[in-house]
Amino acid sequence: MSGLSGGSSGRRGLRVLPTDGNQSAMTAPIPPSRPATARPAPVQSPVHSTIVLVTCCLSLLLVMMDVTIVNVALPSIRTALHGSFSTLQWVVDGYTLMVASLLVLMGAIADRLGRRRVFVAGIAVFCLGSMLCALSGSIPFLVGARMLQGIGGAMLNPVALSIIANVFTEPRARAQAIGVWGGASGVALALGPVVGGILVHWVNWQAVFWVNVPIGIVAIFLSLRFIPESRAPHTRPFDAPGQLLVMVTLAMLTAALIEVRDFGWGDPVISGFLSLGVLAMIGFVIVEQRSAAPLVDLRFFHALPFSGAIVTAILAFAVFSSFLFLNTLYLQGARGMSALHAGLCTLPFAVCSSICAPLSGRLVGRIGARVPLLLSALGFGGSALLLTGLSATTPLALLLLAYGLCGCGFGLCNAPITNAAVAGMPRSQAGVAAALASTSRQVGVLLGIALCGTLTGGAAGQAGTIRWALFAQATHRMWWGMFAAAILIGVIGIIVTSARARASTQAVAALMAAGEGAAVPVAASRRG
Repeated sequence: MSGLSGGSSGRRGLRVLPTDGNQSAMTAPIPPSRPATARPAPVQSPVHSTIVLVTCCLSLLLVMMDVTIVNVALPSIRTALHGSFSTLQWVVDGYTLMVASLLVLMGAIADRLGRRRVFVAGIAVFCLGSMLCALSGSIPFLVGARMLQGIGGAMLNPVALSIIANVFTEPRARAQAIGVWGGASGVALALGPVVGGILVHWVNWQAVFWVNVPIGIVAIFLSLRFIPESRAPHTRPFDAPGQLLVMVTLAMLTAALIEVRDFGWGDPVISGFLSLGVLAMIGFVIVEQRSAAPLVDLRFFHALPFSGAIVTAILAFAVFSSFLFLNTLYLQGARGMSALHAGLCTLPFAVCSSICAPLSGRLVGRIGARVPLLLSALGFGGSALLLTGLSATTPLALLLLAYGLCGCGFGLCNAPITNAAVAGMPRSQAGVAAALASTSRQVGVLLGIALCGTLTGGAAGQAGTIRWALFAQATHRMWWGMFAAAILIGVIGIIVTSARARASTQAVAALMAAGEGAAVPVAASRRG
């Protein structure tokens, strides 16, 4: 990769000449006293590679820390802007809706227009959205600013991973870099509640958004200085109808689940949302089946491990998002804790998640995805059972144990989800499969938050207020739902690692490879 070690600040005395596209870069003549010898293309220095990795990790820090910071700030936002329970859901889901809808599209745009260009634009849009969030004087304005943040967030994660893959070309170094990048997610989750609690407690709720701006400025500077520009050698046409139908489907279903708390299932508004969502979903399937370059290749879903990975990701991240959302409100509203103390109480979740995530990766590499998925189900299920008797006086030690178990479940599920999604697929399709798995995670967050209001309607007061005395008991249905999701994750873990599942992946891989020449499947674990 030429030009990765500083661009024009190369070796003194050499000048890079322009090329006509058919010749490799050549250097200007050197003094006669020195023999003219061929010089290898500049190689990305270890220092610059590290800076590129740090910059990509900063982007992940922005996106992931923002999730936990905002959750801790929700009670303060509700008080300051006079929001209802459903408006708090929109504050979280407005962001997630944009990320889930645009993740695949933004990766394709970056491949076409340039990854660094889109990456820098994403940071700028995210920071602009953060500033507008901090300046918000009403809930509708805040939700709109959060949606702008989500557009920026969708431009960051898939592009950052592509940048890392482009810079770290040696397989072992690439694997280590991706591992570090993934580990930054756990660090961001751990920092979020504490940093958010400190900022809300000692400054105000606006500070949780202002903190993104200096981080973003540093990331933009490092990106422009050290990240090389790159594009995909081959790009696919945009699937505009498919993209539009995805956004309509997610928006309508989310709106129905959030607003049903205030309107009721029989209201024409909710019926309209649901009808439009279902029609858009059916239209999406029809369009994708007929498209020459679909946004989502539906053939993926004939592979049981891939389908299982998608469902597992939705279930696990729905559990994660609803768990964090409800417990933040419970700690500050029902128990009267400060934002700082509530943030500290969520640390067991983040710490256990950070510990279990790399452990899960090693287990998947050695014995396959089944054991990590079953352990994940055990963690989620154990946490849910402990919370089914939640009250305003539940012992703090029991809460911390439940939070730690949920963190273990969440940390253990990510590696097997990605492994099940890409294992056995042709290498040319592995990136698309991983992107769809990432999108399903965001869909899970979206639906988890939306379901919180639907399943905790017993605590709803007049005009969208929350009756805190009834809130803990109203969450019981949500914890039983979490327990049911844990059982499903365990069952799926057994199904997707069976011999039949592996055979279905091989059949799909062969079908796709037949149209691509001798595409090499991604290696899969023997035991799934």
